[in-house]
Amino acid sequence: MNKYSIRSFIEETAQDESKNDFFQLESVHMLKLNINNQTVMLKKGAMVAYTGNIKFEREGMLSKGIGNLLKKTMSGEGTTMMRTSGTGRVYAADFEKRVRILYLENEAINVNGNDILAHENSIQSDVKMMKSIAGIMGGGLFQVRLAGTGHVAITTHGKPMTLLVKPGQPIFTDPNATVAWSGNLTPTIKTDISLKTFIGRGSGESFQMMFEGEGWVIVQPCEEVYGAPQ
Repeated sequence: MNKYSIRSFIEETAQDESKNDFFQLESVHMLKLNINNQTVMLKKGAMVAYTGNIKFEREGMLSKGIGNLLKKTMSGEGTTMMRTSGTGRVYAADFEKRVRILYLENEAINVNGNDILAHENSIQSDVKMMKSIAGIMGGGLFQVRLAGTGHVAITTHGKPMTLLVKPGQPIFTDPNATVAWSGNLTPTIKTDISLKTFIGRGSGESFQMMFEGEGWVIVQPCEEVYGAPQ
């Protein structure tokens, strides 16, 4: 058989039906959800294909309360999620970003809203606001806190790196390159403003997130700029 034949292409790229975990990586860039009369919260626009009897419902704007609605509107990071339920398989991706699955065991993590792909319905989500108003200019003012027990799928541009935060050794990151951090950490914004920073690039080089204490921070090799709320 010719290696460039249609049959060869199909054999190379066909879905792997042997993968039947609830949250499963179909590939490094694609998440597969094997839903059996269950509900998953999925990022709006992330579904690329599905089989079976699946229903998609956009999460109500007021479902998390007026406070969360206001924070989402202000931040541009409050990703709209779809309530995905039924029985079947759902394939999801986000602009060819890498997908990583995490399982929380009565734990909490903080994630930049644009980097959440999916999470189990059992996971509680809450949009949090950083204390420093300077975070507005750095893109890191708002983040989503995910807590509970269940699967979470996050995305990164390129291969992520995890930095360990140790007592007395603070870590500084570009807000637009910061993906997630441990639930016990509360970052603050460090500023370095001068006339040159306003004339020049003026992004992460002027505003950094500072993490102190003990925990971890995930960064990506890309400065992702957030768009308007969906």
